[in-house]
Amino acid sequence: MTTDHDNRQTYREDYDMTTMTTATETAARVWIGCLACYNSGDLVGAWYDAADADDVSIDALHVDSGTIARVSCEEMWVMDHEHLPIRGERSPAEAAEWGRLLDDVDEWQRDALLAWVRSGDYVAEGHGDLPSLPDFEEQYAGEWDSFTEYAVELAEDTGMLAEVPEWARPYFDMDKFAHDLTFDHTTEPAPGGGVYVFRSL
Repeated sequence: MTTDHDNRQTYREDYDMTTMTTATETAARVWIGCLACYNSGDLVGAWYDAADADDVSIDALHVDSGTIARVSCEEMWVMDHEHLPIRGERSPAEAAEWGRLLDDVDEWQRDALLAWVRSGDYVAEGHGDLPSLPDFEEQYAGEWDSFTEYAVELAEDTGMLAEVPEWARPYFDMDKFAHDLTFDHTTEPAPGGGVYVFRSL
C-alpha cells in the first residue's frame, strides 16, 4: 500500500536527483503531475524544461515516471517549478509560455528579469502576466553594489556636477540625492549582496 509519506519521499528523491546543478544554473524547469493519479493518492510525474511543458503527453509523462497511464489519466498539472517568477500551480501551457519567454532572454540577464517580475513593478505583455521584454530592456539600469553607487555613476554620466567647483563637490549630499532617486526607481536584491536597479515609468 502506498502512503502519503511514500509519495512525498519518492517525489523528494526525484527532485533531488534532477536538481544536481551548479549554483549559477538558471534553466526554468517544471514538475508535471497526472491529476487523476494524484486524486487517487499516487504522486506520478517528472521534471521537464519549462519551455517544453505543453509538448509533454500523458503517456510520456507516465513512461518518464516509470508507470503506465490508465484510462482515467487525462489531465496534467504543473505542481512545482524552479527558476520561474510565478507562485503556485498552473497549467503546462502557461508554464511553457514563461519558459519560452525566458529562453528569449540572454542568460546573463535572466536573473535580473526574474527580479523585475518579483518586484511587482514590471510591465506585463498584453493582458496576461508575462513581462514585456522591450520594457525590461528600457527600464533595466544594471546590477550595482549599492543604489548609492548607481546614483554616483548617474551623476557623473549626466554631468550634473560639471558646473560645481571641484572644492565644493565634497559638500554635495550624494546620500540625499540617492534617496530622492529611489522614488523613480525600483531595486531588488542581486546575488552577492548587490542590487538590481530598474527605472520606473
